[in-house]
Amino acid sequence: MEGLKRQAEAAIREFLELFPMPRGSLFVLGGSTSEVLGEKVGTRPSLDVAEAILEGLLPPLLERGVHVAVQGCEHLNRALVVERETARAYGLEEVTVFPHPKAGGALATVAFLRYQDPVVVESLRAQAHGGMDIGGVLIGMHLRPVAVPLRLSVRKLGEAVLLAAKTRPKLIGGARAVYTREEMLRKLEEYR
Repeated sequence: MEGLKRQAEAAIREFLELFPMPRGSLFVLGGSTSEVLGEKVGTRPSLDVAEAILEGLLPPLLERGVHVAVQGCEHLNRALVVERETARAYGLEEVTVFPHPKAGGALATVAFLRYQDPVVVESLRAQAHGGMDIGGVLIGMHLRPVAVPLRLSVRKLGEAVLLAAKTRPKLIGGARAVYTREEMLRKLEEYR
């Protein structure tokens, strides 16, 4: 489990290097501990695996003041465990359900047990700024509209494929629009 914790920590540190999430932003984590163990999703949930992953991932995020939502499995319609403070900050509606390994999954269960004041919310309303998907559990519906893949050097946690994404604001405009401050300043110089 120590190796898994180190893998998770290396992955999140690289993620934060590539996409330095500011204080108050929202990160979503989805994962299958069964997949980490090389099994089919939902067939072998492991609280030990979940604990190792969260021990690696949570501290670097929480140190930065990032809110962390942990997605439950399909049996809870992908509801998420968050701190009550996160639900308030993002205007999320609390629902009544308690995750366990066979309905919610091991990661959501361990997050619920670790958090100081946990609640479950039905949706993030596509407000997450970035996230990680461990084992192909599909977190896309929780991300802001323009998700951009982050290619990490850590490609797997255990046996599970690790995918990461950041988001960016939409690019709007047409042929005359510019998308960087430098381009804008260059255009101003041309205009003068």
